[in-house]
Amino acid sequence: MLRVLWRLTRGYRFNPWRSPYLRWRMETYWGFHAEQIGFTDFWRFAWQRRVDLWRYLRWAGRVR
Repeated sequence: MLRVLWRLTRGYRFNPWRSPYLRWRMETYWGFHAEQIGFTDFWRFAWQRRVDLWRYLRWAGRVR
C-alpha cells in the first residue's frame, strides 16, 4: 500500500494536491474540477473519503 502511495505522489510528495494524477482521480470519480482543487479542498476530501482511499490503496497494492 505504501509503495502505491509513494508511486502515486511521485514528484509531488510534499504537495500532493498539485499532482495531476491525483487531481484527475478526484475529478473523475468524485466530480471535482481538477483546476479548482487546492490545499484545503484536497485535505478535506482526503479526510472525508479516507475509508474509500484506504480501500483503493489496498486494491492497487494487490493488483500491482
